[in-house]
Amino acid sequence: MKKQIDSIKGKCQDDGLSAAACKQRVSETMQQKQKKANEKKEEPK
Repeated sequence: MKKQIDSIKGKCQDDGLSAAACKQRVSETMQQKQKKANEKKEEPK
């Protein structure tokens, strides 16, 4: 997970976003991924 965050940070610098904007975008992305993982986990097999 740390590697994911580091790779996203590198992309934010390339996009020219401020640190705060980058952090917000990373946070939203991680929340969406977690939500999808939880939904997938709850599906009956």
